[in-house]
Amino acid sequence: MNELNNPFDPGDVITGFDELPFWSAPFGLKLLEAVEYKPDITALDIGFGSGFPLTELAMRLGSRSIVYGIDPWKELVERARVKIGCYGIFNIRIIEGVAESIPLSNHSVDLITSNNGINNVRDIDKVLSECARILKPGGQFLQTMNLEQSMFEFYGEMEHVLEKTGLHKEIEQMHEHIAHKRPAIEKIKSWLQKDGFIIKELEYDQFNYRFADGTAMLNHYFIRLAFMDSWKALLPTDKADEIFNQIEQGLNEYARKYGGLKLSIPFALIKATKE
Repeated sequence: MNELNNPFDPGDVITGFDELPFWSAPFGLKLLEAVEYKPDITALDIGFGSGFPLTELAMRLGSRSIVYGIDPWKELVERARVKIGCYGIFNIRIIEGVAESIPLSNHSVDLITSNNGINNVRDIDKVLSECARILKPGGQFLQTMNLEQSMFEFYGEMEHVLEKTGLHKEIEQMHEHIAHKRPAIEKIKSWLQKDGFIIKELEYDQFNYRFADGTAMLNHYFIRLAFMDSWKALLPTDKADEIFNQIEQGLNEYARKYGGLKLSIPFALIKATKE
């Protein structure tokens, strides 16, 4: 029976009240719209991070369903546990581990979701094979992923600076990095089809990350958290700071010319089922 009173202490809830971070929200809202909501199912969310869309999915499916979440990042897993406790969710089962080895039985899951998570694993092909193993015939598979053209404004400036500096090998490494982190959608489709998935629909969308200038963008916490280390790893250590100073200057010039800096984030929602 539902309780209509408010059982939450505002001081407790506020510690977990950020379940829609800007980066993951546009992908996740589209994913949540595509879920076939049914009671009494078993679901898995891959790469749930700090808890979105895992917590939202569990609440929308209801307490008669079980929702597993798998993620290897210990600190984020602990953050998600705080939210789960704050929100009073009892149908989530956390797995701290990698999606290349999912500790669930064959054909045991009705629904698999991944909100821009599968394209951040070490071995995408292996993860999709694991998804095929655990998903029931007729089960639903939903994956969002940002596409290879993401942030082309930044990468174009980076390539320009590397070309000007004579770092041609680093340009190749940059393109390899992009291809690894954001494989072409056709490659993802081929991996899925190899593992017996039937792709029902591909839905494309885009949002934009807007900043006052390049300095603001490079100082943004999420850019520093999610991207900066991998960008710097592409460069010679003794030249990284100078390269980024030039990139920053170029982006600032772009912002002055066009009235701000925009990073384009095109993405896709893959809707598939298992044979």
